[in-house]
Amino acid sequence: MKGRWAQGLEPRFFCWIIKDSLAGSERPGGFARNHRKVRRQEELIWLRQHGFTHVVSLLESSHNLHAYDEAGIAYLQVPLGRNDEIPQRLAEIYRTIARFLEDPAERVLVHYEEFGDRLIGVFAGYLIYSGLVPEGPHAIQVLEKQTGRQMGTIGREIVAATLSDRLLRQRTE
Repeated sequence: MKGRWAQGLEPRFFCWIIKDSLAGSERPGGFARNHRKVRRQEELIWLRQHGFTHVVSLLESSHNLHAYDEAGIAYLQVPLGRNDEIPQRLAEIYRTIARFLEDPAERVLVHYEEFGDRLIGVFAGYLIYSGLVPEGPHAIQVLEKQTGRQMGTIGREIVAATLSDRLLRQRTE
């Protein structure tokens, strides 16, 4: 392969959450009616070329999972669920991300259908869970600055659920 195909295409709204370890984007290929197979292939090439070792899909559906197999990128689906299910699912999502990031060689992309409030809220909650940020307002501020987006109600509710359920990583060291 030569040219642009060899490099692939950066996923839409790609953003590092933890530099060179944890990133987020919208679903490779786009979401809903905007989804394009060719774009998905280009974005998966980009992820592989940039050393991503795992993709974590927060989607309920199995969209894209076959494409990760075809691209040779390991993946795990950990559904975020409907708004009323999110608090019960956060612990599993946070543990999954933390387990991957225990290995410094890992580069993990987490995606949801679109890069919006739910995904940004999950990342803010993860910063609290992992102990990288001590409190909710600070986590929200960090994510708003990194993503260039203001966090809305759903994202803030995810942060609040993380705090009220005391979802903090238990260190075994």
